[in-house]
Amino acid sequence: MQAALAAVKITKSYGAETILDGVSLLVPPGARIGVVGPNGSGKTTLLRLLAGIEPPDGGSVERRPASLTVGYLAQKLDARADEALSEYLERRTGVGPAAAEMDSLAAQLGGNPALTEAHGEALERFLSLGGDDFPARAREVAARVGLGPDQLERSLGALSGGEAARAKLAAILLSRFDVLLLDEPTNDLDFDGLELLERFVRSTRSALVLVSHDRAFLEEATERIVEFEAETRRIREFAGGWAEYERLREVGRRGDEAAYARYVGERARFQDLLRTRQGEARVAGRMSDRRGTHALMSKVRAAEKRLGRLDEVEKPWSPWRLQLSLGSQRAGDLVARLEAAVVERGGFRLGPVDLELRHGDRLVITGRNGAGKTTLIRALLGDLPLSSGSRYVGPGVRFAELEQDRAWLDSDRPLLELFRERSSRPVEEARTRLAKFALRGAEVTRPASSLSPGERTRAILALLSAQGANALILD
Repeated sequence: MQAALAAVKITKSYGAETILDGVSLLVPPGARIGVVGPNGSGKTTLLRLLAGIEPPDGGSVERRPASLTVGYLAQKLDARADEALSEYLERRTGVGPAAAEMDSLAAQLGGNPALTEAHGEALERFLSLGGDDFPARAREVAARVGLGPDQLERSLGALSGGEAARAKLAAILLSRFDVLLLDEPTNDLDFDGLELLERFVRSTRSALVLVSHDRAFLEEATERIVEFEAETRRIREFAGGWAEYERLREVGRRGDEAAYARYVGERARFQDLLRTRQGEARVAGRMSDRRGTHALMSKVRAAEKRLGRLDEVEKPWSPWRLQLSLGSQRAGDLVARLEAAVVERGGFRLGPVDLELRHGDRLVITGRNGAGKTTLIRALLGDLPLSSGSRYVGPGVRFAELEQDRAWLDSDRPLLELFRERSSRPVEEARTRLAKFALRGAEVTRPASSLSPGERTRAILALLSAQGANALILD
């Protein structure tokens, strides 16, 4: 039997909403599978079910053999209170749990020799996950991603945003699972981190299932694309990377539209023919021509049969598309300026920086993680005080920010309630605004904390559009 991870007709619902409906997926050894689709369509749910973190409501997830090791890296750094970076890396690579199981069985061997086989299996699992040389590899990988040896014993809570992104990358680079499930692994990575990740994807022997919106990374990393359709709750598979998927999807879309157009045309033709035959039969009936009426009724039945035998073709599904318009009045030509600006945070110093933004500018801020990109944005917005230098914002400028930290959504209050509070909009207008960003019905009355990362992004974009900003910051 060939080793594989398989989802077999799995279904999953949250409350009244069905997220996955009869989905099947086979992950063979060495697979490189990209999972794409609209936010909230079930991509993260699929990974969590494949990893065994959540059980399916129906169907099954099978590991063949049962000893197959499966690792899952979430979008967010799943930090635990007071957990050191080294402990996080041991946990996320499976080495820590494998070592704990092996040590527990070893302690029981003296009184229960029957556990010898189980201990041997635990030892084999520990070694297959790279536990024998893990401390040395952890130090080496930490250095490669820009985390010094002294940081391995630091609490995860003490890491900056850039350092947390490097910690997640280190956990990926250290992984030796048979199957590795990665949810948006390119988020928050700088160019050096992306290069390390792409190198790992090319060299690892693990089968990979990747959820990503990064088209370049999907083209580099995948050999098969699984597409989620949000409206139909179905998945479709395409051979090849992102470019081939786009080509095949477009060919399929055109074919579906042509087939539907042919069906609509044939249906209209047969309906017209049936109406004509029915009209002729009514006229003949009034003229009391029994033979003619009988012949025409035969033609009516023949037209009905032809219409009934026509195979129905479903109308092709049109996905939701975002059309964002901030729609606020323009401010002056000069939007904002920093002159010789210096920001100091703890032991970190940024500057002096000279920066000028004018109407219509499109500015990109690049640099390695931890270099100060977010600090610069905070200084520009006025959230951080300047140690020296000056900041100027033009009259009428209204900033809106799509920030990394979306903490206002970490609440048990309904999304609609939070949205109204921040947008100062009445209920119906708030519902309409959220619906334009594909957040409808029961989704807006759910606790905001239950939204997927993609749904959170749409909620924030809806809020930005409602606030009427004329200067947009994307972090």
